[in-house]
Amino acid sequence: MAERSLEVAIAAGGTAGHINPALALAEELRDRGHHVRFFGQTSKLEGRLVPEAGFELVPVVVSGFDRSRPWTLATSLYRMRRAQSQIARLFSAEGAPDVAVGFGAYVEMALLNCCHRLGVPYLLHEQNSVPGLANKALAPHAARVCISVPAARDVFEREGRGAREVVLTGNPVRRSVVAASREEGRAALGVEDGETMLLVFGGSLGAAHINEGVCRLKDELLSREGLVVVHSTGADGFDETVTALALTPDEQLRWRVMPYITNMGQALAASDLVLSRAGASSIAEIAAVGAPSVLVPYPHATADHQTTNARFLVDAGAAVLVADSAIDTPEFTGALLGLLDDPARREAMREAARGLGQSRAAAALADQVEAVALS
Repeated sequence: MAERSLEVAIAAGGTAGHINPALALAEELRDRGHHVRFFGQTSKLEGRLVPEAGFELVPVVVSGFDRSRPWTLATSLYRMRRAQSQIARLFSAEGAPDVAVGFGAYVEMALLNCCHRLGVPYLLHEQNSVPGLANKALAPHAARVCISVPAARDVFEREGRGAREVVLTGNPVRRSVVAASREEGRAALGVEDGETMLLVFGGSLGAAHINEGVCRLKDELLSREGLVVVHSTGADGFDETVTALALTPDEQLRWRVMPYITNMGQALAASDLVLSRAGASSIAEIAAVGAPSVLVPYPHATADHQTTNARFLVDAGAAVLVADSAIDTPEFTGALLGLLDDPARREAMREAARGLGQSRAAAALADQVEAVALS
């Protein structure tokens, strides 16, 4: 427990990959007796997720600069300055926070630039192996830069952050994921104790090729006695996947197709093997529950950062990496079916994933927040 209750401002927005780690930190800080307030855009995803989690969201209106449309720069700068002025007036009226944390989205710049001008220390958290533009721009004045995977360290140190200021905390995962149990997950999904469960999901981008590859293996997968496939197709790929699989009523009992999974923590905890993309949040959640995985990085991610993300688990012996270009080759088939047929190897991968300590990332990041605020 910290020496006193802190007032913490958090900026996170745009995508679940930014927002969910921020909410995981906020939950940890709230449990430690601190007050947390978010800054973000009500029209974006944070406008729903933050209030649902029980936290206040201060509206901030900003817009990014599109290099292909130079005329957007003026609007972007105007909105940024206006947002900074609004935040400064709020702090003047209600008091500035003790510390602020940004999670990499463009919206963080209004809050953190304002904090810098007022002398309020701030931290950055980077979820990906390849840092985003906002975090790189704000790094020179950050009291601490916290990273999810070791590969991000070199980038920030090239930006002028000293080795002591870049701290590996891991990527915070929400309590609903960390606390999920295999028994509860299997009960929710209707999977029996003795069955082997393959969980398939593609994330918010690029699920189509994974869906196609798994559909191609339908007969080989269903030929394995006791195998159950839980397949989240993504909203855009649901109808196409259902048509491609053409499951009979009996097959539908063993192959559950859905557009999305509402409780990913339970699904991961219930699984014996995961097939997914390698987004930062997916990597963090897979590691936190200790699920063995076959990772197929999205090939069009910026600077191929999903491949670097995947290396975090692969190098630890917790995952197998297959390139997207190999989905239609024997390499993909052998990797997936080989692990389904090898429970001993899957168990070794599970222990390797747990050994990464990802389930403690929220606490590690909260420790850094307290250290900066109370130093």
